[in-house]
Amino acid sequence: MYNKIALFGLALFLFACGTSKTIQNDLAEVTPIETKIDLSAIIDDKAPVTINPGRFTNDTIIYRMPRVIQGTYSVSDFGLFIDDFRAIDYQGNTIEASKIDSNSWLISNASQLDKITYLVNDTFDVERSEKYPRLFSPQGTNISPENYVLNLHGFIGYFDQLKNAQYKLEVKAPANFERSSALQQIGVTTSPDGALMTTSYFAPRYFDITDNPMMYGKLDVEEFNVGDIKIVLSVYSPNKKHTAAGLKETVYKMMEAQKAYLGDINTTARYDIFLFLSDGSVGSPTGFGALEHHTSTVTVLRESSTKESLAESVIDVVAHEFFHIVTPLTVHSEDVHYFDYNNPTFSKHLWMYEGVTEYFAQHFQVYEGLKTPNEFYKEIDKKISYSMYFDDAMSFTEMSENIIEKPYEDNYQNVYEKGALIGMCIDILMREESKGQRSILSLMKELSAKYGINKPFNDDDLIREISAMTYPTVSLFFENHVVGNLPINYEFYFNKVGLEFEKTTVESNYIQNTQGFIFSGDQEKGTLFFSKGVEDNSFWVEQGVLVNDIVKSINGTEVSFENARSLIGSMYRWKEGDQIKVVLERNGEEIIIDTKLKPTFSTKKTLIENVNATPDQIEIRNAWLNISQNN
Repeated sequence: MYNKIALFGLALFLFACGTSKTIQNDLAEVTPIETKIDLSAIIDDKAPVTINPGRFTNDTIIYRMPRVIQGTYSVSDFGLFIDDFRAIDYQGNTIEASKIDSNSWLISNASQLDKITYLVNDTFDVERSEKYPRLFSPQGTNISPENYVLNLHGFIGYFDQLKNAQYKLEVKAPANFERSSALQQIGVTTSPDGALMTTSYFAPRYFDITDNPMMYGKLDVEEFNVGDIKIVLSVYSPNKKHTAAGLKETVYKMMEAQKAYLGDINTTARYDIFLFLSDGSVGSPTGFGALEHHTSTVTVLRESSTKESLAESVIDVVAHEFFHIVTPLTVHSEDVHYFDYNNPTFSKHLWMYEGVTEYFAQHFQVYEGLKTPNEFYKEIDKKISYSMYFDDAMSFTEMSENIIEKPYEDNYQNVYEKGALIGMCIDILMREESKGQRSILSLMKELSAKYGINKPFNDDDLIREISAMTYPTVSLFFENHVVGNLPINYEFYFNKVGLEFEKTTVESNYIQNTQGFIFSGDQEKGTLFFSKGVEDNSFWVEQGVLVNDIVKSINGTEVSFENARSLIGSMYRWKEGDQIKVVLERNGEEIIIDTKLKPTFSTKKTLIENVNATPDQIEIRNAWLNISQNN
């Protein structure tokens, strides 16, 4: 309730500031923009939407659907999912509206505009289509007879000058549908025959439209309290394999542990979890994960999961999204706070928004006793291994600021791997310097107190401020490994907490080592070549292969960028004793490998506790993992 009031006041203030120069809609100060979604009148699997903005006084106006939405770091182009866009005057006639780019319509004679109507095509159905952008499923929309995922940024747009105007939303649907949303409900009406129900909602500004997803249809809903937080768990399982009741205990224990971990960080009065379980059928979503909002998350996972594996996925995925209430939902830069849905600028601090959040999602589980230290070490092992698939010598701040551009966008997934490891290293440094009294969580609490939901930081100042708030070692870490491009020596940080890598030799295959694939490609040149990982694959080392050797042909088939994936797949099936012939190119010279396969080995590094750790190292480790509390 507190957040809603604050945002309401902010919306009125910002709008009042804007009207001193140009009034685009002379009713916007007193009348919300009226929007309607009719789920009872689906046309060709498309939902009709009506937008009634009130009266304009100027000649032209631009209406936009979001090109990019908050929480994602890629172009979405929701305007491409809009069909039959019409601008209608007060006499019911169509007036000129021209589409000026993928997401924007210029409406002429806007002073005569009464309303806009259009149809919305859902994104789940077209995820495999080349006609539309490939969206991350949790940011998408679903329109089907039994389920409607209403990520409202896919249905409702905004007028350039009216993003801070208030919105009223009406959703009409069959009366027997379950309805689930954290958006403020202001009324319900039922049709005379009782078959249809219209639910009305209020949004202080367009941001609140995009920040409050909904789910309608044949849902399974459980409501319960975790301390002073009301949890609403809405589950759609098309084949009824899983239920909200079956997941309730998992979510309860997870949220209880998260609240304990966060301590006095201000949370929310209500938190919604929308869980869509995909059964893999045509039209079902294929991008598994979740997208955060201030008081909710939309999550897509596999329906085929066992109860145990689904519970594990819910803990990993939903915990991550809930921790976003710390950053960027509370601690964030001006790029996030004043987000431009059409032409956004991006913050330098994905290491914090996604990396620290992912670190919290893993660390809280060991800190609150949901996982053992050894289980936590295995997660860290995996993150180090997965991070090596990406460019380990790329500045994280540079990548973040340019995340939708090449080559940075190809490294985005590393924010969940190396980004979390960055959070871990800072945590260890702070615990060492403070003798266990401070941590990255306490740092985030300090930043939350200094800034907050309605007070963004200057993007260029944050690292300098953190350096001043912490220690020279933390400042140096940022300089070298976050702003700079120096790869992290993890053994240096693990030594501080009495951990070490145990190295063993294990059998591998002919396309990988224990850290990942040993091949890379250059799409521009159309070449496949051996990456640095080949140095830890005994078969290829014995054949004299070197890093950057280009693979010209495999068993008589010439290699191209287009067929490289299938050829590497065939190598996965190679076995001892097979005769192979591989032609390489090195510095313009041809090299032929013609031999029989024999077993190949790689080095496996496993993070373990050092039996010779000093008392000081053990003390810091105990503070880091809260071992004294859990053992």
